[in-house]
Amino acid sequence: MAHHTPRSSYKKLTERLNLFSQGAPPSEILYRILALLFTTEEAELVAGLPLKPFTAEQAAKNWRLPLVETETRLQRLAGRALLVDFKVNGTTEYVLPPPMAGFFEFALMRTRGDIDQKLLSELYEQYITVEEDFIRDLFLTGTTQLGRVFVQEGVLSGEHALHVLDYERATEVIETATDIGIGLCYCRHKRQHQGKACNAEMDICMTFNTVAASLIRNDYARRVDRSECKELLHKAWEQNLAQFGENVQNGVNFICNCCPCCCEAMLAAQRFGHEHPVHTSNFIARVEDNCSGCGRCLATCPAKIMSLEPEGRDGSGRKRAHIDEALCLGCGVCARNCRIGALTMQPRASRVITPVNSTHKVVMMAIERGKLQNLIFDNQVLWSHRALAAMLGVILKLPPVKKALASEQLGSRYLGTLCEHYEARQSS
Repeated sequence: MAHHTPRSSYKKLTERLNLFSQGAPPSEILYRILALLFTTEEAELVAGLPLKPFTAEQAAKNWRLPLVETETRLQRLAGRALLVDFKVNGTTEYVLPPPMAGFFEFALMRTRGDIDQKLLSELYEQYITVEEDFIRDLFLTGTTQLGRVFVQEGVLSGEHALHVLDYERATEVIETATDIGIGLCYCRHKRQHQGKACNAEMDICMTFNTVAASLIRNDYARRVDRSECKELLHKAWEQNLAQFGENVQNGVNFICNCCPCCCEAMLAAQRFGHEHPVHTSNFIARVEDNCSGCGRCLATCPAKIMSLEPEGRDGSGRKRAHIDEALCLGCGVCARNCRIGALTMQPRASRVITPVNSTHKVVMMAIERGKLQNLIFDNQVLWSHRALAAMLGVILKLPPVKKALASEQLGSRYLGTLCEHYEARQSS
């Protein structure tokens, strides 16, 4: 691999990342980030990995390396949280996580001396906050997003609490998790290196199930039991942190406890709220008639969509809290802070659709982003798979009449069905 230049290695890795539904738009800043996290040789190797979970045997075949050497390299990558390792029927499998929620964050979920975390934080700030391509690609492409907001259960009335589904409860995620890991909040840790972090709890980033098991095994998170995790959740509520977790019903892998000043998801909601960067809860905040206009709730809103407005249309009368309902996340933080009960959480008129599991979410995101072909023809090492993926990608983007013609010419019933599903998704 010595004939490859460093830049070409990171360019190939970037191309591999962008085969997945959650990618990373290329830029010089991205290449600098990848250079901090991967050696040039590792970038070359990781660029040849499948999108779906794989074994060491599959990686060895792709890399054309002996199995023992392949296993050593995979474990080194997992040991730095660049791969997630997990057991399936006694066999270790691996998967390359997306940048977010994934290896971007893992790099700052503990204090490390093997990389320059201050420099990495500065590069993240430039790539994610200053440049907009990544954050737009992450939060604003398609209608199925990576994360959703959980309503704070304590603010619901008895009647509404009875009708909250299990997957809408952060406490239920904790109760049903096979493994629970706690690490540093990536967002506040990043801001800390820039001298901009708030005083909210740092050691409170929650991971669950297979991701938690991998991070715990590789010392990126500490194992906690359900009781301690619930205590941390209550601490997050008391500190007015909103819960933002993986957008699935079953097998949630993360819940972030977000402040409005540091956290990427809340900052995206503030900057691009009308484009719906995150999925809301199934509740919405409402102002009741007894609002005194004290303004206590305004500072606590993580989306910054509350204001004090006069009651009269002519600008007269006492002021009351006003909520931009089109932008309300339904987290319940404001209601928790109202001392007189003038803010309540009410069910939304239409329920928010949540993918059943991670596979469902990934497929929906891939369809919406025109990347389903990469999941179907997953072995990017084989020329035949690369060619078929490229062909299917072009076909899926054709107008309906041309798609039907292409399907007929190829004689593929499978392709026809696939195109029908894609067209239905696009028109819904």
